[in-house]
Amino acid sequence: MDTIEGLIQYLNQSHSVYHAAAGVCKMLEDAGYQRLYEHEDWQFTVGGKYYISRSGSSVIAFRIPTASPNGFLISADHTDRPGWRVKQNLELGGAYTRVAVERYGSLIISPWLDRPLSVAGRVVVDTPDGVQSKLIDIDRDLLLIPNVAIYMNRQINDGYAYNLATDSPPLMGSAASVGKLWELLERAAGGKILGHDLYLYVRQKAGVWGAESEYLSGQGLDDLECVWGTTQGFLAAADSDSIPVLCHFDSEEVGSCSAQGAGSTMLDEMLTRICNAWSLNKSRMLGQSFLVSADNAHALHPNHPEYSDPANAPVLGEGVVLKHSASLSYCTDGASAAIFRKLCERAGVPVQTFHNRADLRGGSTLGRISLSQVSVPTADIGLPQLAMHSCYETAAVADVDYLCRAMREYFQTSLRIEGEHFLLK
Repeated sequence: MDTIEGLIQYLNQSHSVYHAAAGVCKMLEDAGYQRLYEHEDWQFTVGGKYYISRSGSSVIAFRIPTASPNGFLISADHTDRPGWRVKQNLELGGAYTRVAVERYGSLIISPWLDRPLSVAGRVVVDTPDGVQSKLIDIDRDLLLIPNVAIYMNRQINDGYAYNLATDSPPLMGSAASVGKLWELLERAAGGKILGHDLYLYVRQKAGVWGAESEYLSGQGLDDLECVWGTTQGFLAAADSDSIPVLCHFDSEEVGSCSAQGAGSTMLDEMLTRICNAWSLNKSRMLGQSFLVSADNAHALHPNHPEYSDPANAPVLGEGVVLKHSASLSYCTDGASAAIFRKLCERAGVPVQTFHNRADLRGGSTLGRISLSQVSVPTADIGLPQLAMHSCYETAAVADVDYLCRAMREYFQTSLRIEGEHFLLK
């Protein structure tokens, strides 16, 4: 499948963090990876390919090399995105029926208004065989968050401050529609719902556009573009003397503090079990390891170049971005940047740099949080994009292939660290 077509298909199927993780699991299983369960004993074979999924929203995959393993080559990104989470008592009555929602992460509110929406996520259902989790997606134009007319809100174009309690509930139907959403959900689930983790999503599909079809827009590019690219590179890579470890974490947009986030012990526990199974010294293995934290970067804005650092502003379509910060909100340093640049050079991939403008506070990513559990040299990277944390974001077609190629080269490299020297084979 063409790279960009595969990404678009993945985006259009990933209407929630759970669907995004399930899509990765299918890619892995199609490539012959065996699912492991954390409550069971694990047995590995030389050349074996394995993965785990926690809470249905985080995935870690790895394979055992045929040669004696020398260290870990790890990538980390995130499956979640900012948006609206549906509350447990999910309907609001009155003259109309609306859906009760709360903000998840630092979203841009205005693009969510006046466009068709629906609901997707995970429900937990009571069945004769026990309580089971099921993915659910109400695949129809179901909801809409209406704007207030300009004659009623004259400040709408003057920097209006949205009220999360009053401006965000989406309209579903008339007063007679109370109970309808729950009926739709239970019908789709095929049973009585005991609990749910549901999110709104926009109905507009991802697609390619531009004078030369050079741009890609869709929901969740931050960070599903990196989830897709790292997975493709991981699956395409040849074996090396290092153990490749592919990590997709949940909860980055709200601090990574969940049991399935980068701040959890999930990765450390996985590496410990691998080392124990093969009688490997974990400390020594980590001393020969590297982490690529892949989370998208801010591109130079066509209408507002003043928000970017003039010398470190990546442009759409000109390559993978190395992200730097003196505050260590990004973990890239001179050594890790050099290693990643060398890998990209071998893959024929251009590299750009990003620094925040000195007087603007930027965001952070999961690289720094991962280091609290597994401390190894780290490069923070991403693909340049516009409108980060909008419900419909924009990036460049060319950069998707660049990331796939860079990550394939990364995962098939044998890394050896001797003193202060990094040897790549």
